[in-house]
This record gives sequence, structure tokens and C-alpha cells, in this order.
Amino acid sequence: MTLPAFSTDPADFTEAADVRPGSITLTRHGKPALSRKCLLTAQGYGRWWAEYERLGLFPGQTAPSVLTDATRDAGVLVSSTRPRAQESAALAAPGREVTVDPLFIEAALPPPPLPEWIKLSPRLWGVVSRFWWHVFNHHGGQETRAEAEVRAERAAEMLVRTAADGRDVVVFAHGYFNHMVGERLKARGWKLTRNQGFKYWSQRRFEAG
Repeated sequence: MTLPAFSTDPADFTEAADVRPGSITLTRHGKPALSRKCLLTAQGYGRWWAEYERLGLFPGQTAPSVLTDATRDAGVLVSSTRPRAQESAALAAPGREVTVDPLFIEAALPPPPLPEWIKLSPRLWGVVSRFWWHVFNHHGGQETRAEAEVRAERAAEMLVRTAADGRDVVVFAHGYFNHMVGERLKARGWKLTRNQGFKYWSQRRFEAG
């Protein structure tokens, strides 16, 4: 049996070791199709959120040029399985192959069991629900904070591994879970080099320290 030949040239190993990891850009999706201009009870917000997760983007949008530039230069594109994330990726990088992964869906956002006479806008319910989930571990049988933190660590590990060969990675996902993944990247020594916050279409770019 003939064994495969392996290089003994130290330069080959030096070249491999000197490959700088690519960047990781966490992108929030575009404006969703579902209106936030309404007042809802806690139960109503639960139904609103389920519909929000099911629908895609508000029609007529275009991706910002700074984002299309980033996707053009990226070696790997990743999207959560939610329609609003996948449609955002398609607008920002038409014709490009996108890896769709449920690892990147938004962290659970169940509303707390407040009285029916309390009616808030979806935006305020999002703030209240996230606070109850984060501080009081109110999950309503959905993903707990601890489980989401484990998932964020797995997502960060996957992205770091993907970028290790020098390819830039752009992720299309969701505001709070992007925040959680970003914190895990920082814990691994990655530096935030572009920060557009968490508005629709925003990017947060990380580079290896």
C-alpha cells in the first residue's frame, strides 16, 4: 500500500499557521411585514409574536449598500430559518448560496401573565417580555435563558470555526440573539470593529483579536 505524501517543508506549516481568521458580521434582518401600530394584551402579544415569526419582510425594501458590499466580499453567508432572515439574505446577496441554520433563530420571547386590562404596543411588550425572560427566567415552556446561552455559545463556536480559514462570514439573524452571540465572541477575544447597533439591517462586525 502506498502512503500519501506529506510535506516536510517548514514553510508549508508556517503559511497555514499565519492564516488570519476572516471577520464575522452579525446582521439583523430588514423591516418585518407585521405592523407594530396596535395595542395588545399579553395573550394578544403571544399571538402577534407567533405571526411575526411566521411572516417575512415588509415589501419594497432594498438592502443598504454597505451590507451588499459586505456580502459580496464574504466567503460564507448564514441565515436563521425564519422567513424574515432568509428574505433579508436574498435581498442583500441575490443568487448567492446561503446556509440556513435553526441555530440562529431569535431567543424566545413569551409575554408574562399580566392582567388583560394591560394593553401595550408590540414594541413595549418586547421590552417587558425580554426583561421577564432575562431576569425572572419566565419562558412559558419555551427556550430558557440558560438554554439560549448554550445555543449562543454553539453559534459562536460554529462561526469561529468557519472563519478560521480566512473566509469572512456574514450572518442574517435577529437582534437579541445576535447580541448574545456577540458577547460570546467577545469572550473568545474577538473585537467589535463595526457597530451599527440593533436596528433593522444593522451590522456588527467582529475580528479576531
